[in-house]
Amino acid sequence: MWKTSRLRLRAPQEDDFAFLQDMFSRPELTRHRPDPTPDDETASRERLTRDMAHWAEYGFGRWAVLQGGQRIGFGGVAQSQYYDGLNLFYHLHPDYWGHGYAIEIARAAVSFARDELRAPLIIGLARSVNAASQRVLVRAGLVYQREVMLHGALTGLFELRTGQ
Repeated sequence: MWKTSRLRLRAPQEDDFAFLQDMFSRPELTRHRPDPTPDDETASRERLTRDMAHWAEYGFGRWAVLQGGQRIGFGGVAQSQYYDGLNLFYHLHPDYWGHGYAIEIARAAVSFARDELRAPLIIGLARSVNAASQRVLVRAGLVYQREVMLHGALTGLFELRTGQ
């Protein structure tokens, strides 16, 4: 388990499913995805299964994020499926937007990837219509590189080279 000044970060577990399903069923959370359709139960189950399998294979991955004992989101780094480097993620339940948690998660993930995993490259992906997510990436130290096509939509690719 990892901590920030306000958050506990731990590997996802089976009892996170109901929260994850509720969070990704919110249209306000999924509106910036290439397919903005909220996740159904099957998609949420597949997401949790992938996250848990990543932990089993690599020993790290997206954390379940808790504040004051309550789940508030998921975030961390995982092997990128499409690009070199570790992919930085942060998803917060909309009830917890606007409190600085996304940047806290992103900075913790960058520190973990750099210091614990010795990752030479951390990437972040955010569509241009999602200015808030792009700001989080920049505040976490990533630098905009270019637009890439991801799942049929132009997406900003941000990078942080750690010199490892």
